[in-house]
Amino acid sequence: MKSGSPNIPLAVPLGKEVPYPKGYDASLLFPMPRADARLTLQIQTDGGVAAAQPELVLPFTGFDLWNAYEVSWLNAKGLPKVVLLRLKVPCTSPNIVESKSLKLYLNSFNQTRFDTVHQVFERLRTDLAKALGAELELELVGPDQFANEKIHEFTGIDLDKLDIEIDCYEPDASILKPQAGKLTRAYPEVSERLFSRLLKSNCPVTDQPDWACIQIEYTGPAIDHASLLKYIVSYRMHNGFHEHCVEKIFIDIHKQCAPSSLSVYARYTRRGGLDINPWRATLDVKPPSIGRSARQ
Repeated sequence: MKSGSPNIPLAVPLGKEVPYPKGYDASLLFPMPRADARLTLQIQTDGGVAAAQPELVLPFTGFDLWNAYEVSWLNAKGLPKVVLLRLKVPCTSPNIVESKSLKLYLNSFNQTRFDTVHQVFERLRTDLAKALGAELELELVGPDQFANEKIHEFTGIDLDKLDIEIDCYEPDASILKPQAGKLTRAYPEVSERLFSRLLKSNCPVTDQPDWACIQIEYTGPAIDHASLLKYIVSYRMHNGFHEHCVEKIFIDIHKQCAPSSLSVYARYTRRGGLDINPWRATLDVKPPSIGRSARQ
C-alpha cells in the first residue's frame, strides 16, 4: 500500500523529502483517522457490520505508548535542554499522528526558546491533543531521571523456542487454532502469557521493516502454540501501521480462539528517534506495566 491509496493521504510526509523546520511549527503534525484502517477489521457498529460511515463499537480498550528520544529546545538564555518524551494515546482517539510528522514537529522545538519546561509541556500537550482529537497522558523525563529508564523484557512462554516449519508470510487468521479439541465446554479454561520477538511488519508507505516483540496474555480455550507463532511470523511481508497490526492480531485471536480475556501488547523497535507500543485488551484486563526492551 503506497502513499495516495484510499487509506494513506497524498499529503502524508512519510517517505518524502521535507525541509528541516527552523522554528516551532504545530502545523507539521499530520493526523490520520483510525476509522479508515478499522473498516478492514469488520468491527461491529451500532447498525451491524462496518459500513461506509460507521460508529464503531470497539471490542477492546487500550493505548498507544510513544517514546521520543530526540527532544530538545533552548531555554531563555539559549542553552539547549534535552528530555525523553513519553506519550500515552487512548485507542479511542479519532486520529493517530503520522510518525514522521511527529518527528518534524518535535524537531521544530530545537531552535525555539522557552522560559520554562512547563511552557514546553503545555505546548506539547495542547498541540498533540488537538491533532489526535483526544486528551492524552504526557510525561517529560529529564536527565536526572535517565538512570531510572530500565530494560524490561517480556516474560512468559517463549514461543520462539518452538522448532517448526513456516511458509506463510502474509497474515492469515485461519492459521490460528485452539489445541486439538479444546474449543469445547468439556475443557476448562487456561490462562497463559506468551511472547515472541519475531513480529515484523513493513511500513505501508516506505516498505521499511518494522521490528517488534509481542506479548499475548489470555484466558480461555488453550491456544495451539505452534499456530500462534506461525500467525505472528505471517506478518513478515505485511504492510501496515503498528497500531493497525496489533488491532488485527487482537481481532483474529478473538475470533479464531474465543478467549474470554485477551491482551495483545507490541513493543516496536525505534525508528527516527521514536518507538510505538500499541496495547489492546478486553475490558477486564488491567493495563500493562510500562517498560522497554533491549531492542528499543
